Amino acid sequence: IKLAKVVARYPNKVYTTHVRDEGDEVIAAVGEALHTADEAKAALVLSHHKCAGKHNFGKSKQTLALVDKASQQQKVALDVYPYTASSTSLSQRFLDSADDIMVTWSDTHPAMNGLMLDDIAKQWDMSREQACEHLQPAGAIYFDMHEDDLQRILCHPAAMIGSDGLPGTPNPHPRLWGTFARVLGHYVREQKLLSLPQAVHKMTGLSASQFGLHKRGFIRLGYAADLVLFDADEIADMAAFSHPEVASKGIHHVWVNGQLALHNGQPCPARAGLLLTD
Repeated sequence: IKLAKVVARYPNKVYTTHVRDEGDEVIAAVGEALHTADEAKAALVLSHHKCAGKHNFGKSKQTLALVDKASQQQKVALDVYPYTASSTSLSQRFLDSADDIMVTWSDTHPAMNGLMLDDIAKQWDMSREQACEHLQPAGAIYFDMHEDDLQRILCHPAAMIGSDGLPGTPNPHPRLWGTFARVLGHYVREQKLLSLPQAVHKMTGLSASQFGLHKRGFIRLGYAADLVLFDADEIADMAAFSHPEVASKGIHHVWVNGQLALHNGQPCPARAGLLLTD
């Protein structure tokens, strides 16, 4: 609370948090974050909101109700990525949260990268817990969320789209490459969960507004020309858990600060991005 009070002294600054628990104690954790921000009088963003673990399926109804109630008296937002699998370190703590766990990297046994933990355990003739210990240090993807919770969070008016991607590791989560195209292709065009303008706003103007990014996120006179030209009938994520580092299709041109960064799907040498300090 004391740290968040420092944030509250400055305009357009936010207290953004990975809540204490996204599993069994997710409701209490969201409540704690809301309380912290309220006491500090700071704007709050809940990072990559989810309800992880089969025991917690459906709890997004309660967490989002808390957000809605709090929003009547404080500024609250959240972000979400469009997958029902999370990614972090391989840990005994999370083994019971998911039926399926993919090992993304292991320093001690790199040959196991990309394989399912249960298959590794069977190959080594040991328990899941023993295999987890044997692979350390390691990372993993946990298939630990329910589609209903994901869709409920995606549709919330305060929800922005974010990848939470982890670059620089072998076999990353496909969210690193496919998040935004997956929303536009799967959840807009195919599922019709969101309209195209709603989805684009959740990726651009809403994010810029929530994070206080000056003159960004909208196509307006005097604003930075950060633009993407894509085919709404073609755009789709191509990254999968088995081959995650694959570019999405249907994205033709990208401009950053008015300069071409992607031309006909190919990267350009220009590096026009700027560090935003206010």
